Amino acid sequence: MDIQQLFAETARREASDLHLVVGSPPVLRVAGKLFPVQGESILTPDDTQRLIVATLNEQQKELLTTNRELDYSIGCPSGRFRANVYYQKGSLAGAFRLISSKIKSMAELGLPQICMELVKMRQGLILVTGPTGHGKSTSIASMIQHINTTRAEHIVTIEDPVEYVFAKGLSIISQREMHGDTLSWNVALRSVLREDPDIVFVGEMRDFETIQAAITVAETGHLVFATLHTNSAAQSVDRVIDVFPENQQLQVRLQMSSVIGAIISQRLVPNTSGGRSLAAEVLTATPAIKTLVREGKTHQIDNIIQTSAEFGMMTLETSLATHVRAGTIQLEVARSYALRPDDLERSLRSSS
Repeated sequence: MDIQQLFAETARREASDLHLVVGSPPVLRVAGKLFPVQGESILTPDDTQRLIVATLNEQQKELLTTNRELDYSIGCPSGRFRANVYYQKGSLAGAFRLISSKIKSMAELGLPQICMELVKMRQGLILVTGPTGHGKSTSIASMIQHINTTRAEHIVTIEDPVEYVFAKGLSIISQREMHGDTLSWNVALRSVLREDPDIVFVGEMRDFETIQAAITVAETGHLVFATLHTNSAAQSVDRVIDVFPENQQLQVRLQMSSVIGAIISQRLVPNTSGGRSLAAEVLTATPAIKTLVREGKTHQIDNIIQTSAEFGMMTLETSLATHVRAGTIQLEVARSYALRPDDLERSLRSSS
């Protein structure tokens, strides 16, 4: 197969990812599991070179040669892909994430009901966190699309690369891609305040400068969406604060306590239908949460989440238990994804 045929097979199988690595046939990730593409032989260095280079323009080829890895996006007849290509053992390899052309609604994704209230916020910081490949960008795209179709705002996204492309709605949307539309996260985030935004989406808060800039944008009266690779709400707060030098952490805790809107820490969990269902921990910025963040008592956040369901909060275990009771996720699978398996068992017992 050529690369376009492999992309077509990825879309046909409804796979989330296509992997090209020397020493293995092309591999698809379907419902979280890896499967070799049927009938394809083991890839050689020449194969991966040919397949991957066919997706690059001249500027991207130069960047890859210089940096030895590259993030970019591809539009093709089979759909849109987010790509990361890299060198391993001297040969090219690539991971291609299929981006759905349709942005699903929050209900279709199974996002927590509180998200319908979060998208009404006019300012603050909303973090969607979780491991790689667990739908963070998809969830944020769904929330932004809801805003796009319900009210007139200027939405600016800064992404590496652009994933979902938003159709025309009531809002105007400026989507800026790293390398193509801007050369620096820091410059893009500094410039965004001069672009008259109402809402800003930061593809990933990845380092000190990006996190600092995102907090500043939220502080100046904007609604900011961003992602983090963390496992829980409490860990997300710690990650944001710990990235700063110790002498700045008190100030950052004060800033975070004033801008935090919500943290959704999500997982895509294999379900009984052969697909994956979303389970999530939800933190909302109540006065109690803001106080804990300000005072550096993040170790108490889990307790507040457990006792604050009336404010839309929910533990991951409560979410998993809901799926188990509904028969959408098997108990053993839920146990393997729970952060606190004992809490999962208690939640199931209390509802029986």
